Amino acid sequence: MAIFDEEPRKKRQPHEIGQDLALLSVSELSERITMLREEIARLEAELQAKDSTKSAAEALFRRG
Repeated sequence: MAIFDEEPRKKRQPHEIGQDLALLSVSELSERITMLREEIARLEAELQAKDSTKSAAEALFRRG
């Protein structure tokens, strides 16, 4: 088992809005698309949770 035979793994770079995409490979672009879709789903779930909490609070205060 040689420890040094493997190439160092590339650190996954976060995507920056507006960054130059010309230097990214097809594989890297696909990975970023997947990453961004997952992040959009996470953001939408949080938005929905906050909307539910807000609606519940508004309903509670309207009763009085």
